[in-house]
Amino acid sequence: MANINGVGGSRSHDELLTINPPASRVARIGKQEREARIEKLREQMRIRGDDGVLVTAGSNLRYFAGVPWGQSERLVALIVSAHKAVIICPKFEDSSLAAVLQIDAECQYWEEDEDPNALVATVLAGIGAKTLAVDPNAPLWLYDRIREAARGVEIRNAGPMTTAQRARKSVTELALLSEAKQMTLAVHRHTARILHEGICASEVRSFIDNAHRAIGADAGSTFCAVQFGEGTSHPHGVPGDPALKDGDLVLIDTGCSVDGYQSDITRCYAFGSPNEDVQRIWNIEKEAQQAAFDAAKPGVPCGDVDRAARRVLESYHLGPDYRLPGLPHRTGHGIGLDIHEGPYLVRSDETPLASGMCFSNEPMIVVPGEFGVRLEDHFYMTDEGAVWFTEPQHSYTDPFGNV
Repeated sequence: MANINGVGGSRSHDELLTINPPASRVARIGKQEREARIEKLREQMRIRGDDGVLVTAGSNLRYFAGVPWGQSERLVALIVSAHKAVIICPKFEDSSLAAVLQIDAECQYWEEDEDPNALVATVLAGIGAKTLAVDPNAPLWLYDRIREAARGVEIRNAGPMTTAQRARKSVTELALLSEAKQMTLAVHRHTARILHEGICASEVRSFIDNAHRAIGADAGSTFCAVQFGEGTSHPHGVPGDPALKDGDLVLIDTGCSVDGYQSDITRCYAFGSPNEDVQRIWNIEKEAQQAAFDAAKPGVPCGDVDRAARRVLESYHLGPDYRLPGLPHRTGHGIGLDIHEGPYLVRSDETPLASGMCFSNEPMIVVPGEFGVRLEDHFYMTDEGAVWFTEPQHSYTDPFGNV
């Protein structure tokens, strides 16, 4: 049985037995929505004067075509023109492609001893392309080969189109993001219950991975950081496998994916005897997180959200800017098919906030050599303002509102 504040009192095996997927699951992205994304991309192509867009394997290919493959040395790409979509793919992957492709597209294949870039040149010649916008996530070696194959074609950056389109999520995307975040928040609750003095960070990470699988995520954890005590002062941790001690601050940052859409939630709380210095900083962190949320209004530049969080810290003589003790990084990042994607809640990003945009809110406070406090939840924008995906942490000593 868990302690009254939800921290400790249980075992990994017992907690895993209580975890089940949601009784009903949200709808996945279907062919109709992906085809609509292609048409929206074509609208932007017409405005910019692009004859084609080349999308490489990775999150952009998944977004437009439903193909969940990562980048490798073998070219897999989608070329979108005004009237057709062509997938270029290794021939031996034809059956695998057919199983995941979710748009109407012509498939052109290349054998292992052939140059796939010749296919790119053939497709571009077929559509009479004089300009080609290339996926900003294409690696340099691939970009160079495409440029070489497409001699006489002006190569442009597709980033302004893909980033802007992906930044504003649909109702279905918001539902998938919400499901992933609710799963991770539930995993956080179960994780707090297994903590005990002497447990190693590696054991906690293993439990979190298994818990994400048990609750119905795409796979296990997409990432997981477990930090105790002084280790919390390193934003992304340091090597080693520390054991939990009484009085330690616990910082756990983890996430999963549902149909490729990501969660990324951090909880930070006391194990055993609370520390007054940590409590003070925790309260400031909570205030800064709320200030960032309150500043998120439609039309407001992303950078203003970051400024709002920093004003709170500076009022307590933390910082300024990125100085420590204080906030060493941006206040938040966009999230969707990528854990970190644009736009960003950082002073240099003047993108106006708009309905459908989704962000982390995590204005971490680091006290070097002692501890760090990060509370991370996510919100999405509506025409009226920001809405939390998950309710922020309850308190430093009662992280899930159990008392």
